[in-house]
Amino acid sequence: MYGMLLESIQHFLQLEYGEEIWKEIVAKANCKHAVFNTHQIYPDDLVLQLARAGSQVTGGSLDKFLNFFGKCFIRFLTRFGYDVTIKATGRFFTEFLESVDNIHAQFSFTYPRMKSPSMHVTHVDEYGCILVYRSSRNDYVQYLIGILEQTARDFFMLKLSCKIVEKKNSTSDTRSIFTTTLRLDFNNKLYVQNERSKETADRLAKLGTFSSDLFVQLFPFCIILNREMEIVTAGDNYGIIWNHNTKCIKTPVTKYFRLRRPKGIAFTWKNIKTLQKVLFELECSRGYHDFGLLHQSSKNGEAHKKDAETKHFLLLKGQMKYIADIERVVFLCSPIINDIDELTSHALFLNDLNFHGLSKEMVLAGWQHNSKLQMTFDKAEQKAEELEKSYVLLDTWKKRGDDLLYSMIPKPIADRLRGGSSALDTCESFEMVSILFCELVGLTSETVRETMQVVTTMNTVFSRFDALMDKHDVYKVETVGQVYMAVGGAPEKNENHAENVADVAINILKCVREIGGSGEHPVEIKIGMHSGPTVAGIVGIKVPRYCFFGDTVNTASRMQSSSVPGRIQISDRSRKLLPENKYNVKTRGNIAVKGKGDMLTYWLLES
Repeated sequence: MYGMLLESIQHFLQLEYGEEIWKEIVAKANCKHAVFNTHQIYPDDLVLQLARAGSQVTGGSLDKFLNFFGKCFIRFLTRFGYDVTIKATGRFFTEFLESVDNIHAQFSFTYPRMKSPSMHVTHVDEYGCILVYRSSRNDYVQYLIGILEQTARDFFMLKLSCKIVEKKNSTSDTRSIFTTTLRLDFNNKLYVQNERSKETADRLAKLGTFSSDLFVQLFPFCIILNREMEIVTAGDNYGIIWNHNTKCIKTPVTKYFRLRRPKGIAFTWKNIKTLQKVLFELECSRGYHDFGLLHQSSKNGEAHKKDAETKHFLLLKGQMKYIADIERVVFLCSPIINDIDELTSHALFLNDLNFHGLSKEMVLAGWQHNSKLQMTFDKAEQKAEELEKSYVLLDTWKKRGDDLLYSMIPKPIADRLRGGSSALDTCESFEMVSILFCELVGLTSETVRETMQVVTTMNTVFSRFDALMDKHDVYKVETVGQVYMAVGGAPEKNENHAENVADVAINILKCVREIGGSGEHPVEIKIGMHSGPTVAGIVGIKVPRYCFFGDTVNTASRMQSSSVPGRIQISDRSRKLLPENKYNVKTRGNIAVKGKGDMLTYWLLES
């Protein structure tokens, strides 16, 4: 589907639900696109994915969101001026419904890859009508209902009620066609009265009889069918197309013509009488006079089939009109010719086209502007591809930027800053946290080569530490030289902060023993831990950091500096926060701590 449908959804979801809800819906729908391009093609099921995500995020139903999306599309069309097209289709809502296929046919020039559904009215009365909707897309009925309700209200001042009468699916040309019959209830009295007045006028203005020869000269591409769907008469130009050798009279119409539109219906007498106000498209075979033979010959290869379809089919577009006096249906049509090259490929010339139509003018205009139009489409397609690549690249760099930002600042704090909060607003006090300092000891360097080995060892050890932080819900604050600082209970408050930090400390001892206990540069580690109140906030502009301040930080640092290699020293306050039956704690006694005097400390041992 084209991006215009998705643009309408994005615009009105952001307008009615807000930017944050839209982002949440996009994320939940696994949509990789942040912005949609009008003429770009997107997956057909993307609308359904967004509707399901919207129903989950907001708590509404899927049908409600699909209906809302359909209404959004009609409201969005006015931005492109397409509301003028809808208003010009007819005086009545029923006339609009009868012209929907014609509107889609016109839009196909602007949107050549559009997969439009087919709709036609099968019954009309004063209280509404029966609408048959056929599409290769399933589950879009509520989307259609939203379109119809919004169109009836905005352009025809009608209140519309829709009811699904029947649903079924069938297979056509290896594709599934989903057919839904809808009963549309609305005030349709004016349309019915207008149709009755037309019938009266038609009875009063009868023409005299004239010969069929004159008729086929006036309409050189028409065909006349009887009730058995046999060709009774064909326009003069078919003799040119078929080199005057084809005997088409009294032969089934399906031998020479194939129905392309309306989609998903059988080419029968009953259907063409019912759908007289619907645009019909027929393919006329030029080189192969039997579509069955064409199908058999195409089995020899797809290339042969493609060549046959492009060179031997003439597309005819027009109206099926039932003439009761002679019990016949006349297909009044014109060939669809894009340019002069295509005209000559069908063995036709400009003089063979209808004088009373615009076929000649369209061919000449197409010949003059086709190359420019093709160039425009090519450029638009190229720009769409470049834009898509730019969006992918933007998402990649955004993710890298987020990863870098979150490595410097905690995610909750960074999100607050993005939301407009100042650095001062991020300053927060914590009643109780647990802070850990650890220092690698035994690393010395004298030459450049040894210095590089020291850096490599520290990188290996600290990388393992980082993984432990994520595992035990502990935040890494910073590394300064060979000292590593971490905190539990901030920036996201956690009642188990002391246990988490203690688990990290024990695992750090095991990690250092595995990595740096032997080799050219054996290392050991001194660990200290203390718990207490602290204050934290963003510091700096060029390289902002999330820093902690207060006596708790100083005391935790003293616990590390006064510890011994291979041991974890904790303060009395931290010990009181740890469950006695979970950790092995041994008293170290009172020790002199710089700036603090004598303090009772403990060793935290591995179990």
